[in-house]
Amino acid sequence: MLLTVLIGSLGGVSQAAGNDGLIDDRSSGTFRASIGSEWRLVSDQVMGGRSSGQMRTDKFQGRECLRMLGDVSTENNGGFLQIALDLAAGKRIDASEFDGVLLQVAGNGEAYKLHLRTSDLSMPWQSYRAGFVAKAEWSEIRIPFADLEAYRSGRAFRPQRLTRIGLVAIGREFHADLCVAGVRFYRAE
Repeated sequence: MLLTVLIGSLGGVSQAAGNDGLIDDRSSGTFRASIGSEWRLVSDQVMGGRSSGQMRTDKFQGRECLRMLGDVSTENNGGFLQIALDLAAGKRIDASEFDGVLLQVAGNGEAYKLHLRTSDLSMPWQSYRAGFVAKAEWSEIRIPFADLEAYRSGRAFRPQRLTRIGLVAIGREFHADLCVAGVRFYRAE
């Protein structure tokens, strides 16, 4: 039931063809997502910030997960930790047949952000964002594409141009502890 990615013939576009919209179900037991690309940890240290963290595979409350742990610091103009996944190895994914992103997450009760990037964005700080809380118990969170807010861009969100997904601890000093057991696109019922 993996998300099938078909290479399109026009301009490096991949079609999200799977009926279930799966991005990652954590069945690999590694940093490799179900779609084949690898999750990676990015921190504000790339721009001189002082946040520190780690990403690891883990088991939380009986479920395999990808876990981001660390401390977000706003010192030196910093303030983020992120686990990020390139969706189509330099191409873009067309998710226009879906209505949003579904996350299966647990954590420490803190607020986090979903950041989506599209090929319309050129600067690394630009994204389309929505917030969520990672409760202590596992929960499914649906984030409709319609709820995304453009950050430092005047361009409208176009789901047919997706390139990257990020789950981010950002904007204030706190201890991050976010477990992710699943990420997929969903259709509204």
